[in-house]
Amino acid sequence: MTKSELILRLAERNPHLYQRDVEKIVTTIFEEITEALARGDRVELRGFGAFSVKRRDARVGRNPRTGASVDVEEKAVPFFKTGKQLRERLNAE
Repeated sequence: MTKSELILRLAERNPHLYQRDVEKIVTTIFEEITEALARGDRVELRGFGAFSVKRRDARVGRNPRTGASVDVEEKAVPFFKTGKQLRERLNAE
């Protein structure tokens, strides 16, 4: 599902809201999650999951085309861990 599909589905389920308002709500939520992660905070959505940032140490990598060694700098990567309710719902049969 893309962001625009999410906005469309939420607008259909909430006919009392204008689509532009739903778009602003979704965009604001994503921006707040992004800003919190950029600050190094953890974002937990109960029943859904938790977003956090993990650090990857600097290392020596290899260019797959030439085989030459390449220094890869330390970097931060987003990490998502599913919540218990989401896992149970996905695995229910």
